[in-house]
Parts: sequence; C-alpha cells; structure tokens
Amino acid sequence: MLTWGREVAGDLAAAERREWLCVNGSGGFASGTIAGTQTRRYHGLLVAALDPPLGRTLLAAQVHDSVDYGGRTWALFCGRWAGGVAEPSGYQLVERFRLDGTTPVWTYAVAEALIEKRVWMEPGANTTYLRWRVLRAREPVALTVKALVDYRDYHATTRGGDWRMDVARVPDGLRVTAFDGARPLLLLARGAAAEPAHAWYRDFDLPRERERGLDHVDEHLHAATFRATLQPGAALTLVLSAEPAPDPDGETAWARRARHESDTLSRWTRARPEAKTAPAWIRHLVLAADQFVVRRPLPDDPDGATVIAGYHWFGDWGRDTMIALPGLTLAAGRPEVARKILTTFARFVDRGMLPNRFPDGGQAPEYNTADATLWYVEAIRAYHAATGDDGLLKDLYPMLESILAWHRDGTRYGIRQDPADGLLAAGEPGVQLTWMDAKVGDWVVTPRIGKPVEINALWYNALVAMAGFARRLRRPAEELDTQAARVATGFERFWNRHDGWCFDVLDGPDGNETALRPNQILAVSLPASALPPARRRAVVDACARHLLTSYGLRSLAPFDARYVGRYGGDQRARDGAYHQGTAWGWLLGPFALAHFNAYGDAARAREYLAPLADHLGDHGLGSIAEIFDGDAPFLPNGCIAQAWSVAETLRAWQALGAPAPARRAPSRRRRVS
Repeated sequence: MLTWGREVAGDLAAAERREWLCVNGSGGFASGTIAGTQTRRYHGLLVAALDPPLGRTLLAAQVHDSVDYGGRTWALFCGRWAGGVAEPSGYQLVERFRLDGTTPVWTYAVAEALIEKRVWMEPGANTTYLRWRVLRAREPVALTVKALVDYRDYHATTRGGDWRMDVARVPDGLRVTAFDGARPLLLLARGAAAEPAHAWYRDFDLPRERERGLDHVDEHLHAATFRATLQPGAALTLVLSAEPAPDPDGETAWARRARHESDTLSRWTRARPEAKTAPAWIRHLVLAADQFVVRRPLPDDPDGATVIAGYHWFGDWGRDTMIALPGLTLAAGRPEVARKILTTFARFVDRGMLPNRFPDGGQAPEYNTADATLWYVEAIRAYHAATGDDGLLKDLYPMLESILAWHRDGTRYGIRQDPADGLLAAGEPGVQLTWMDAKVGDWVVTPRIGKPVEINALWYNALVAMAGFARRLRRPAEELDTQAARVATGFERFWNRHDGWCFDVLDGPDGNETALRPNQILAVSLPASALPPARRRAVVDACARHLLTSYGLRSLAPFDARYVGRYGGDQRARDGAYHQGTAWGWLLGPFALAHFNAYGDAARAREYLAPLADHLGDHGLGSIAEIFDGDAPFLPNGCIAQAWSVAETLRAWQALGAPAPARRAPSRRRRVS
C-alpha cells in the first residue's frame, strides 16, 4: 500500500499537493487532497456522470466532520477560505494516510483514540460512501457530519445567492432536490440522526484554479447534519447518491468495492506470467488502469465502452482511447474490454475517420484528428495479436479497407495521400490535427501543417498491419505490400542528414520543420518501422540526449529558442508551453520500447521507466500525471491521472519483461470461413 505519515499529512503544502481519486466506471468520480481540502473546482465527494460517461455534475461537495471525545471537540476537516486561510486544521490530526487499493484512508489521532475514515465509490453507480470507524477509544465517540452539496457543471463554480434547494426527510436520511427537474441527491446514514439544514457556506478558495488564472471562489450549501455515537470498534457510513435506491449498508458496499479491485488484479495475474513477481508500483498501475475504462451506452448497445482520457477534466477522446487501449486492457488481462471499446468506436467511423472527442454537452463528435484513426488500426492489430480473434477482424475488415481508401483519396481537413511520395499530408489553417493540439482562440500553437513524422510512421504501420490482416483472412495482400513499400521509400525524405534526426514535418508552409521533437520516437517504437537500424539508433540517441527526463519526453528540445521549461500561468501561458517544452509522461513508454528496438537490451530499456515508481506517491496518488515541467525537478502538472501515461508505462514494462501471454480471446471469437 502507498502510505504517508505526519511528515506529509501534517504539512499543508505537501498534503495538498497529493490528490486522491475514486471512480465508478461510468465517468463519475470523487477526488480531493490528503489534507481534506478542495483546491480545485473538480474536487468533490460525488461528481456524478448523469449522461455516462459525461454530463458530469458536482452534487456532493464535502463534509465537515468532527468528533466529541474526552471532553473536547475535534474537527477532522479543513476548509480552504478566501484570503488564504485554511481552518480548522484537521489535517494535523492525521497520523497516517494510505491507499487501500485506490481507496483513500485517513487515520486520525484524537487524544489516545484512533478514528479511521475511508471514501469509495460503488462500481457502476453514481454513489459515494464515506465510512468512519472507531479503531481505538476508551469511551464512546460522538460523531457530527455536516454535508455540503451543490448542483453544477464540474467545470464551473457556484454563487448560491438566494438559491433554495428542497431538503426532505426520507428513510435513513434526507433527499436534496436542487431545482425542479434536477436529479435528486440522497444523503443516507443508517443509525444516525439526520437534521435538515439550509445555509450557504461562501468564499471557499480554490488555489489550483487561482494558479491557472481561473475563477477560484466557490460556494456550497450545508443541507444536512448527521449525528451518531459510536462505541469502540463501531462504524457509521454516509451514502451520497444520485441513484434511486442505493444500498445503505456500508459493510456490504465496501465488500463489493474490495471484490471489484481484487478481481481486477486477479485477471491480470492470471493473464500475465510475470505478474506474481511484479513490483508493488506496477500492481498499483493495474488498478489505476481500471479507473479509465468506463461505460458509453449507445441506443443499440447499452454495454458500449470507452476510455476517459484523464481526470479531472477530460472526457473520452478517440486518439487517447486508441493509444491507451492496449495498456489499459490487454496488458491488464481484459481482452473482452478491448473488444468492446473497438466495436463501440467502429460505430462512429465517418468518412474514414474516428472522432477526436465527444463534447461534454452531448454535441456531435468532433473529427479534427489526423492520427486517431491510425491509432485505431494499431489498437486492432494489438488486440488481434493478443487474442487471435479472427471473427472481430473479419467484421471490421471492410471498415478498415474504407479507412485506407478515404486516406488515399482524401477526407476532412486536407488529410490525403500525396501521390508523389505516398506520404500522408494533413492540415489547414486554424485547425489542430495532431496530438500537439493546443489552441487558444484562433492561435494554433503547433499547427504542424504538412506531413508530420508520426502521422506517416502510423500510416506505414497501418499499411503493414493491413497486409497482415489480409493474409490472415486469406485475402489479397500484394497491393498493400506495394503501398507499404512505397511509403517506406517516401519516408526516406524525413531523414535530416545535417542534424542526424528526423524532420518533424515535411512540406509545410515554410518548408521542412527541423525542430527536434519527440514525435519521431514513434517511428522506432511502433511494430513496423520504415527506418533502417542505424537511423533508429540515431533517433533514440537524439531523444535521449535532448528530450528525455525522469518522467517523460520533452515536447521540444531545450536548445530551441521557442522552448518553455515551466508549465503554468493563465490559459494562454499554459497552452503556449503545452507542446513547447513540457514533458509528456505517455511518451516514456514508447521511448523505452524504441530503445529496446534500437539496442536490444530489455533490462536497460526498462530502467527508463523506474523513476515513475516514486512519482506514484506524488500529485495523483497511485497514478501517473499528464505532463511534467521540462526543467528539473520535472514537477507534475496537468491532469493528476492520465490514461495514456498509465497505459503506455504498463504496456512497456510488461513488453520488456516477459514473454507474451498465451492468447485468450473473448467468448465470441469466431473462425474465418
């Protein structure tokens, strides 16, 4: 277990820097800090996905809990207030904080008594549980819990004004209805006295939002107070739920949560021979991987699945989903989940393209991506390599043929194969199409119009994969082989002989882009590489010398005049640094794999992943951040937990450490006839 003592829990700055995350597998989550404070608008005890996996709405913000013991009142919580005040200082009572799987657990020392509090979510439901247990005491402990609620989009903040919510008694607690037509919130605590309340708590300060140049003052409604007297060894569970009939029994609810995580680890250990000897931090990554896989119900498929790109603020993105899919599912022993995601996204292929993202408001999918579809082909290849599922391959093959045809003949945003060299060109002014997609207003920070190196590495990889698919299905493959060979010849143009690495973009508005960026590492790490061995080593060496950090690859070399080594400030400053020097965690896995492909030393390649073991105890606990400063000490930033950061680390670690597992296809595997 990841665990921290008073040296962290009792230091407000250190405790607030470390954030915990619980999820429900439907897009909902709960999150906060070790200190118990809310430092972001995204922190709360129930951020419900009212339209899974989106429609995320803050319903239950926080609790103000205290105990009466030994003739004193002890506040267990800490509030962040405007003006920089943090009080009461309940974090100073935390003797120990730990993660039990992904569940945050606080142990408070109150005189000689010990009180444990834990928070978890019900798998598949918009329900959060908080349980207090008296571990040690010489007399009963009187517990008081004030529940603070809200009803707002999770990207927003609240000004309560004269807003009145309806607070009504129900068995075991209270029901809060924010307004007519709102989803009711149930606050239940079997065995406690429940008292309705209606008082707005104002001027909560959100320091992380202030640092980001955003609105940083929030308000929540105190809607209920629960009181209970607990004997030594006894517990009280508070249920916060947007479901019509949540289970109020905390013991059985915890057993379900523990069983879910135990099953997740068991599937991994059964599928991966090396799992039994894997270090503890890799076990944590397997649990972290599960946090990103969520439901996306469709009208014709209520069991659709997708991937949340990152917590707290990302939804499901096509590019992120396909990059992360092998690590989140196949490396974790869950091929049936990979299959479901692949078939879910097949429904959204349009004009040969996969969506870039699904907007939070439920609008039509956006297709501004040149690489998501090519990553989709690679995800199908990885799935088939792991399972031998010819049935799915046969079902998807016509769609894959149409994808290639659209890319050859031309689709949205100028994405089209150049007949002169066989390479893919993409881009038009004002549109960001590659993963380096920062845009502020009309300013596309890294437009990369032309022929980006990783797009063409993926294009070559897709053609090689398709030729393999054709042979597997006993279909003609010669033309695909010819096309792949032509792209390999055209790929020669990417070699920058002067600098000894690849051009980042060919044939752009200003010619060829010579900047050293990490995109070329994919031309070495992907299964099919158009680069000869000597150039693969040269690419790896250039990235190692100039881009490699402990936690990821810089997005631009420090010697470039445009390099920004620190990520921070308002949105324009942050987006201006996003791909101009900021280091990205997801690229460390491809770098390790590229190093192995270039030099053949698996143990040495694995060493590049090892620093992430320490990172799991900082920022997003038990997970891997989205980004890091390009300058030492490479502080984490962005999302506290990013799908492709976790997935690519897990995939690379396992690929570099053990033989591939025996193929195990989902139950619907079919033979090709």
